[in-house]
Amino acid sequence: MSGAKFDQSASNSNVIGALRRASRWKLLEIVFWALAVAAWFLLPDQHLILTEVVGFAVLALSIDLILGYAGMVTLGQSAMYGVGAYASGLFSIYVTGEPLTGLLVGALAGAALALPTSFLLLRGADLTRLMVTLGVAAVLFEIANQASWLTGGADGLQGITIEPLFGTFEFDIYGHTAYAYSLAVLFVLFLLARIIVASPFGYSLRAIRDNPLRASAVGIPVKARLVAIYTVSGAYAGIAGALFTQTQQFISLDALSFQKSADGLMVLVIGGTGYLYGGLIGALVYELIQDAISSLTPQYWQFWLGILLVAFVLIGRDRPRQLINMLSSRLAGTFHSTPSSRPSKGKAS
Repeated sequence: MSGAKFDQSASNSNVIGALRRASRWKLLEIVFWALAVAAWFLLPDQHLILTEVVGFAVLALSIDLILGYAGMVTLGQSAMYGVGAYASGLFSIYVTGEPLTGLLVGALAGAALALPTSFLLLRGADLTRLMVTLGVAAVLFEIANQASWLTGGADGLQGITIEPLFGTFEFDIYGHTAYAYSLAVLFVLFLLARIIVASPFGYSLRAIRDNPLRASAVGIPVKARLVAIYTVSGAYAGIAGALFTQTQQFISLDALSFQKSADGLMVLVIGGTGYLYGGLIGALVYELIQDAISSLTPQYWQFWLGILLVAFVLIGRDRPRQLINMLSSRLAGTFHSTPSSRPSKGKAS
């Protein structure tokens, strides 16, 4: 018995040690966030577009939690995004424009929608989940369109006023406060997501993603785990919508449209799923490409963006990296080769 207890304790300590090693910060991560903070000082004229990047990153992060780690495909993340956006906007109009409270309202609204709809997703496979999430977003879009007395309909919700952050920092038209505020929110949400995916709960999600039947056989409550992560993802999407409302002080039906969900998925296609930073990097690349192409060809920027996305998918993220590694190895071999290591003509003859 003592030997069995010793083996069990040793196994538990090994698991805890592995979880701690997985949760350690790496140098590239520190550099990434340091550059994000430095952008506030170095790029003051780009704060508006950087704020949009951060908002897309939060939305992509919410999708990555359910797609990259739980394997649940969705086309309706805009439902939680739009509900959080409208809830935050209405709260600022009729209650208070305090930003942090409005952010909490957006999170609660997104989670409140995600929790009941998550049970619908458990009843089918990937194709059924796609249709259910798309249908929920379409229903909410039409409700918001018809309830123009509340949402403003096609004209959008106007009259939103956001109070200064902490009573001091006002949301100006240049986006200085908006970018710092959005980046801080993204960092806090990223820390929470990092804790989630590096915990036993996160590893159980990976097991469900890889093989749900095997995960259920070893005792993992599959349905409860999926409901939980989908609710958390809904809260993240609601926060993303609330961020958009607060930084733009305007919200329209586009927040509930299919395009919003498609943009989030495209961001993940660019950055990659299943490692959290994919949504952040993808949001930056997507916004920069979109801004550059739209400035070059204002009328046909969507065409060229589509071409680039198709080429990116066909090429993949691994092939450029493999090409760079191959070229670097060849260059290293060329520089390391010396004349003494090559056979001379006299020796060959």
